[in-house]
Amino acid sequence: MVHQLRAAGTSIVLDARGTGVPVVVHWGGDLGALSAAELVVVADSAVPAIPPSSVDIPLRLSLLPTPREGWSGRPGLTGFRVGTGAAALEFRLAEVRPSGPLALAILLTDAAAGLDLRTELELSVQGVLRLRHTLTNSGGSAFELGSLGVTLPVPDRAAELLDFTGLWSHERRPQRSILGQGVWSRESRHGRPGHDDAFLTVAGTPGFGFRAGEVWATHLAWSGDKHTWAERSPLGQATLGGSELLAPGELSLAAGEMYTSPWTVAVYSAAGLDGLSARLHPWIRSWSTLRAPGPVPAGRPRPVVLNTWEAVYFDHDLPTLTRLADVAARVGVERFVLDDGWFTGRSDERRALGDWFVDAAAWPDGLHPLIDHVRGAGLDFGLWVEPEMVSLDSDLARQHPDWVLGTDGSPTWRFQRVLDLDNPDAFAWLLARLDALLTEYPIGYLKWDHNRDLLAGSAHRQTAALYRLIDAVRAAHPGVEIESCASGGARIDLGILERVDRVWTSDTNDPLERQLIQRYTGVLVPPEYLGGHLGAATAHTTGRTADLGFRLATALFGSAGIEWDLTEANEDELDTIADWVARYKALRPLLHSGTVVRADASDPALELHGVVSDDRSSGVFAYVALAAPRAAVPAPLRFPGLDPDRSYRVAPLALGSPPRTVQDAPPGWLAPGWLAPGGITLPGAVLALIGLPAPLLSPEQAALYTVDVVPAPQ
Repeated sequence: MVHQLRAAGTSIVLDARGTGVPVVVHWGGDLGALSAAELVVVADSAVPAIPPSSVDIPLRLSLLPTPREGWSGRPGLTGFRVGTGAAALEFRLAEVRPSGPLALAILLTDAAAGLDLRTELELSVQGVLRLRHTLTNSGGSAFELGSLGVTLPVPDRAAELLDFTGLWSHERRPQRSILGQGVWSRESRHGRPGHDDAFLTVAGTPGFGFRAGEVWATHLAWSGDKHTWAERSPLGQATLGGSELLAPGELSLAAGEMYTSPWTVAVYSAAGLDGLSARLHPWIRSWSTLRAPGPVPAGRPRPVVLNTWEAVYFDHDLPTLTRLADVAARVGVERFVLDDGWFTGRSDERRALGDWFVDAAAWPDGLHPLIDHVRGAGLDFGLWVEPEMVSLDSDLARQHPDWVLGTDGSPTWRFQRVLDLDNPDAFAWLLARLDALLTEYPIGYLKWDHNRDLLAGSAHRQTAALYRLIDAVRAAHPGVEIESCASGGARIDLGILERVDRVWTSDTNDPLERQLIQRYTGVLVPPEYLGGHLGAATAHTTGRTADLGFRLATALFGSAGIEWDLTEANEDELDTIADWVARYKALRPLLHSGTVVRADASDPALELHGVVSDDRSSGVFAYVALAAPRAAVPAPLRFPGLDPDRSYRVAPLALGSPPRTVQDAPPGWLAPGWLAPGGITLPGAVLALIGLPAPLLSPEQAALYTVDVVPAPQ
């Protein structure tokens, strides 16, 4: 039988008529509602010619390509049986059955190899496809698994490749290349995705952008070591794929044991990168209604956070922190998060990780006086932890050296090592400590940090144990929210996002760096998950100084917060911050439920991005000058995502002082100044195709605009 799954403009067609692994006939744009007879014709017509000096069968890509099928590219499964060595795998189809409204379960077996395979495909109502394999060892001896991955075809017109790299405080740097013959291979061996994570592998028509071009993208929903690739065969077939990256000997399946691969998430768009976001964001937002306990319920607003890290670092004392909480409450902050430095002996980064007891020297009465003060001021209380790590100079390491990974000579990182979560005793002890803290204190939020690569032990077992630990904490304390931080943005993936309520996008609060980081992280992750903070005027990570308005405009488009010693801010700054917090709260329902849009710019120094409500009745946009423009008069502001048949009022949104400009006079539609009342009203088609003249912003400035539909006259 030929099967089709289709939803929201996406189709996947599988030919399961033979006795082998089903063939992927098509993954991409919607083919329409095809009858069973039409699907057979589609599958038959897709059989390619047999070229000279090739295998004597048509080469078609199956869901698990192997050399036995004539496939000479990267195989879907590698491994060997202990005592017999490698063998050619030949899975036979046992059954294809629906496992949901838009889901299939495919059962295969290789009796000679002693292996059974279950492949699951799910297509969401938003058009997001995800696939995974489960391999069971049905033989009588151990099977050493090398890799088990998902491979999907992309058409020949997908000739350009986009993925990402980066480093600490500079995550999600885009890089493009031509998808030529051979393999583009990316491996993460950090024990976490890493700052240089490929993140999203996108193949598309040449020149694709945010608003235009066909694109096919894959993402591996896994928080450990991973391998992603793009490949083009000399025979013409192009593929995208991904798998967990397993070290030699890391995963041995005893008789009867099974391994389930991480989900590979695959998304097609005929409308560029924004089209990917338009599918991914509502799909991710739907998770909170599908499981419990889990992330915060849909519709619960993301609170404005004050995090103490860059305000006080390790200098914890009650008077300082209560003053900070009072100022935070004054400007409208809703959550106060006490960062690193609260536990026994933690006076600097060299010691005490693992000793998760409140420091009696700094807090003789425990955290109760601070928490009582914070909650009395109307704020929720959150606490920083780094459960996966341990300092060598700690009571935990001295008492349980066998719980510490890497003591055989691998280097420390930030003066710390990794706690072996796969050790049942270490796992139980750590879960008990977290449970004790959350039971004793009214903590509503954990900032869960992870400040080094693994470099020792099994990344597979450590990651699986991490998931179990977070799941156990959530089950015991379902009302506690969790933010995932990993030296900033080194662990942002859909495996961790399924378990947390927020991710720390990057350790930098420098708005210039943040603009690019947030722009591309937001292709995959909805803005309400992306933590973005207002930092001090001079960024602690770069030493660059930025205007308050630029910092505020940058932090607005996410899960907003503050990481600055507000007791040092002057009255004008505090008034401006309070106004920003109030505006953020008013815009929050739009920012955290709408459609993210990003205009394609002819000048890389200038960006226009925003969020438009699902019904396209309102939006908020930021026009950002990252550097000096290439032209004296920049291109017009063309507002994407609006309804072309309705009229909109565009008006500037002021946050404190107006952005600095290098113009002798503003564009006519903004005269007599930035705070011109009423704005200008034009049809959505005009705003998208002609646009409005742009102000001449100085570098590192941002101008904000609201866009609201004007009711048609009755």
